[in-house]
Amino acid sequence: MNPATTKCKLSTIPLSGILSILNEDLEERLMSIKEEIHALTDEMLTNLGRLVAIDSQLGTPAEGMPFGEGPAKALEVGLKIADELGFKTVNLDNYCGYAEMGEGDEIVGIAGHLDIVPAGGDWTHDPFTLTRDGDYVYGRGTTDDKGPILEALYAMKLLRDSGVKLNKRVRLIMGCNEETGSKCMEHYNEVAEELSCGFTPDASYPCIHGEKGGVHMMAYSKNTKIISMNGGFVVNAVCDSCNTVIPAEAGLKERLETALSETKLQEYKVTEEKGTLNIYAKGVPAHASTPTFGVNAAGVIFECLEQVGFEDDFVKFYNSHIGTSCDGVGVGLKCQDAYGELTLCNGIVKTEDGVISCTIDIRVPVTLKPDEVRRLCEDKLEDENGRIEILDIGDGLFFPRESPLVEALYKAYVDVTGDTANEPMVIGGGTYAKSLKNIIAFGPEMPGIDYRIHSADEYILVSGMEESVLIYMEAIKNLLAI
Repeated sequence: MNPATTKCKLSTIPLSGILSILNEDLEERLMSIKEEIHALTDEMLTNLGRLVAIDSQLGTPAEGMPFGEGPAKALEVGLKIADELGFKTVNLDNYCGYAEMGEGDEIVGIAGHLDIVPAGGDWTHDPFTLTRDGDYVYGRGTTDDKGPILEALYAMKLLRDSGVKLNKRVRLIMGCNEETGSKCMEHYNEVAEELSCGFTPDASYPCIHGEKGGVHMMAYSKNTKIISMNGGFVVNAVCDSCNTVIPAEAGLKERLETALSETKLQEYKVTEEKGTLNIYAKGVPAHASTPTFGVNAAGVIFECLEQVGFEDDFVKFYNSHIGTSCDGVGVGLKCQDAYGELTLCNGIVKTEDGVISCTIDIRVPVTLKPDEVRRLCEDKLEDENGRIEILDIGDGLFFPRESPLVEALYKAYVDVTGDTANEPMVIGGGTYAKSLKNIIAFGPEMPGIDYRIHSADEYILVSGMEESVLIYMEAIKNLLAI
């Protein structure tokens, strides 16, 4: 066909018509790929089961296993799966490893993690046995982050098998310490090449262009009548259950039961035995980045104890400095910027040698610098009833909305889902994007769905896995073009 004639014919078509033709071509191509992905679903789930079966929470370090036996085993299996799919694999001293395809000096990186938080909570399914119920697949790590690693791996496989030109290397990094410090990525930065661009499949769609800064603190009692108080299992999740023992007082049991009944606790129980009251409270779990979605069981107990007249120094301190509001007002940090509010989460409460300690996880607006945080709270961390110690303050992460990286990933999401209502956003969570250069968080969680990460009965949707494979295929292609 004569190019001039073709140009002439196209010029007579309205712009809306040209866009319609292009959209139809895209839809046809995506439909074909969807069929290929679906044919691989059973295989992908089998491999996910291999990973979920491994309890890969942080363990006791040993020679050749910097994060313990579980993470090392998960990395071994993850790299083995990649090897079985025909990728070059490299183990970086059991801190992390990677699967790679393509050639070139530049690297499109995808960074996920194989470590998990403790199972914790009241599971209705075995957390270490992949359990499918229709579209739902349950198990610890299914969404955070073993499932997304496999989604990215199969996206790479399908691209490779399709013959897409790879002008850069594509590298899937499997980390082993994201949940407890990301020291795995510190090691990667020491021994491996810098990424040109990329993403971490460890947050939400449509795209994360900013992550709040983080502050970690510990609160300690100075004087308390509380005999023991123990609750929570990780620092980066709301304390969703708590057991407390206090001295019994006349009428206190009845007053506490009344106060607890008026809260948002899922369960509570107060029993009296040998001059003590035993208080059990079950709240609502939530990630530390969104603590307002949860109910802090320890915080509710402290609140109720003061409400019923239980006089205690640390009860007063907790309620005035931490409380249940989640906004940091008690330490002088209530603030927000254009991208979100500061949040505060109490994750673990425990008693040791008569001292109650509480972990505090704060997510700081991206425009608030560490020295400003310290200045705002430094004179509000101690009184005669308790004290709070700042453990560390971390910077936030921010990429402009119009940056090529953000645009490339957002386009991939929109092209596959058609969703333009949801825009790139800033989150309170922290990901590998803070540890590696030139990457941002991208998926796998769809807007409006609670996958119960860091909670009991964590799950992933089979349909969501298939869709994410397609999104990640498009994302990799877009990043190759940057």
